[in-house]
Amino acid sequence: MKALIAALLLASAASAASAQQAPAPTPAAPAPAPTTPPRLIVVISVDQFSADLFQQYRNRFTGGFTRLLGGAVFPSGYQSHAATETCPGHSTILTGMRPAHTGIVANNWIDQSVARADKTVYCSEDETVPGTDHEHYVVSDKHLKVPTLGEMMKTARPATRVVSVAGKDRAAVMMGGHKVDELWWWDGKTYSSYAGRVVPRAVQRGRDAVAALIARPQEPLPLPGYCQALDRPITVAGKVFGQGRFAREAGDLKGFRASPASDAAVFAIAAGLIQDMKLGRGPETDIIDIGASATDYIGHSLGTQGTEMCIQMDQLDQTLGSFFATLDSWGLDYEVVLTADHGAHDMTERQQQRAMPMEEHVHADTSITAIDAQITAALGIKGPALVGAEGDVYLAKDLPARLRPRVLAEAQKRFAAMPQVAAAFTKAQIAAQPIATTPPETWTLLERARASFNPQVSGDLLVLLKPRVTTIETPKPGYVETHGSPWDYDRRVPILFWRKGMAGFEQPLSVETVDIAPTLAAQIGLPVKGLDGRCLDLDPGAGDTCAATR
Repeated sequence: MKALIAALLLASAASAASAQQAPAPTPAAPAPAPTTPPRLIVVISVDQFSADLFQQYRNRFTGGFTRLLGGAVFPSGYQSHAATETCPGHSTILTGMRPAHTGIVANNWIDQSVARADKTVYCSEDETVPGTDHEHYVVSDKHLKVPTLGEMMKTARPATRVVSVAGKDRAAVMMGGHKVDELWWWDGKTYSSYAGRVVPRAVQRGRDAVAALIARPQEPLPLPGYCQALDRPITVAGKVFGQGRFAREAGDLKGFRASPASDAAVFAIAAGLIQDMKLGRGPETDIIDIGASATDYIGHSLGTQGTEMCIQMDQLDQTLGSFFATLDSWGLDYEVVLTADHGAHDMTERQQQRAMPMEEHVHADTSITAIDAQITAALGIKGPALVGAEGDVYLAKDLPARLRPRVLAEAQKRFAAMPQVAAAFTKAQIAAQPIATTPPETWTLLERARASFNPQVSGDLLVLLKPRVTTIETPKPGYVETHGSPWDYDRRVPILFWRKGMAGFEQPLSVETVDIAPTLAAQIGLPVKGLDGRCLDLDPGAGDTCAATR
């Protein structure tokens, strides 16, 4: 297995370009259409892999993405809710439920009832653990209110194995759920899991290989020819971007995390767990969830339209190809679905240079702090009257009951009047909005807000910025681009299904990420009811393949 880990890591970290220049393999004879359920389900989430990024590079892929493009292709998948962040997005992929039902309305929210001084709660933490805060936390699945597909499979068929591996804890937890056989994530230094878990050999091999890799300096990665047009410098926050090639010094943990090598390591560990646990060879269908997080770290720290993201797309394509080839060599019958937790768009400064002059950073006077200062001064009350996280604004816990309606009305009026704000909805307005049943691209802002509203944790007021206004007030090294808006550049992601023998097709009309779980359930004949998503028929010529989900 060490050879496999080395091969996958080197696919992203070697300085030689020979692998990219290798001749294409001779096409194999078409495989017969599958007639039985797959033995292994492989669910891949590429963090921040927008539909726009997929479209930009789909004609450049030669590795794993090329295989996926031969299956069922849905280029307009939607994370249909307004809160397009990592935790809410991952919570939809394998639950079949929108954040309104998963309870994961954001990466962070405010809970003024928690005992600790820090009232911000991270989506994948247990905030009741003494001595913690939302940045120094104990990872937990307690906030996920619904089961994942793996849990449903294990409940109905106990012999099912459920495994989740990711570059982020929230990706691993939200896709894996509450009943997992193995769950591992990169914690900033190594691969970790819940306290008390025995480290499997495959994970330890991955830990050792990654530690050795990080201990060495990394030479610049080769620049594919089609990336040369993006090789243009741009200076943001005193740093030059756009021409990076992932060279890093020995011991640079953050550099490793925001590089193609970190995705390769996650796939290597996933492959090792498949091999060691003999996933796909048991009495029931097994499932492994893989969260590839590097694209998000690269996007946030380096943007999406420089050489950095172009190299990442090329390297991820090759890593996927190596991973799939490894599974093929083991003779596994597996079905793959690849999607993303949200989209994104490029850094404001480069967008302004490239025909997007309306791009702008959010102004300081649009902040919760600024609006709170206005309200407390106008009403002559001691603040704060408002607290907040992300776009959710909460009335302060100690605000007298007689003042709460007035403060809320003032906050809504003042936020709505700001030139960069598209809408400000109260909790009552959102709660009164019926769940949308129309195609997601047609939803109003209020309908998008409703899809990620949960009365137990959502704010008293939700503030949504206008298109092309980024929530970054002042860019800084490591944070020059982001996402989280209700607009389609953050909502649209690809959804790609593949299985050997599947008749490929492309459906350009909109679907949703909540459709993935019921679709996979149908593939293995698992009855599921009451989900927000619907089953997508991946083989129209085989009769009603979605009957089990109705």
